[in-house]
Amino acid sequence: MSVKVLVPVSGGKDSQAALKMAMQHHAPEDVRGLFCDTQFEHPLTYAHVEKLRALYGPVRIDTVTGGSVMEKSIKYGRFPGGGARHCTDELKIRETRIYCKALAEEQGGFEVWYGMRTQESPERGKRYAGKLDDALYHPHEVMTKYPKYLGKMGVRFRLAICSWSESDVLEYLDGQENPLYAAGFPRVGCFPCQASGDVWKEKAYAFDEFGAAQKAKVMIVSKQIGKSMWNSKGGKVRNESPGCELCAH
Repeated sequence: MSVKVLVPVSGGKDSQAALKMAMQHHAPEDVRGLFCDTQFEHPLTYAHVEKLRALYGPVRIDTVTGGSVMEKSIKYGRFPGGGARHCTDELKIRETRIYCKALAEEQGGFEVWYGMRTQESPERGKRYAGKLDDALYHPHEVMTKYPKYLGKMGVRFRLAICSWSESDVLEYLDGQENPLYAAGFPRVGCFPCQASGDVWKEKAYAFDEFGAAQKAKVMIVSKQIGKSMWNSKGGKVRNESPGCELCAH
């Protein structure tokens, strides 16, 4: 028995839509999910990934990890941001590349269905311009950080929902998406994403006890590497003024 479709899942709505679509087009044993754990996700996201194993299947979802976001921030002496996202490069892309190479060596080629959309951001709109939902591409044609040897091994990437809007995705999932969306978070993954806007980080840190614990972790690392945990001037003014927690340490 071999895998025909591998779906990287994050716990977010877009990768969930790609998984649901794959399960509708293939037998459960032909589909496999891959969850790259950054060790910085909300418990609701971990629970949602676990739920996905049964929701559209049962489907096998393997979990891999290349370390944690905070470990990488300490290693590089900075938090992820802008074009320098070691979290994505080392905890997502590298781990997926390693997994794909091993799977291709074991069984031969297969398709990887990614849940990326051109409407997610101007950056992705530019990156995936001209890409078609039902076309197959060599991995490096979709993301340059994937090596050409994966294509030679028979691995092909498909951007299964590339042209979809956010409303298309939510309608397709029919209320079964990660509950963090209903709580007001537009993106799901690291909680919070250290490269995101400070307003969203503040919202995450104030959301619940887990958010407060995440803030405490980031503050410790911020002090250790000597870099602000806030990306914007406004975030620094709101959170690093005299008397705030960070300055009191």
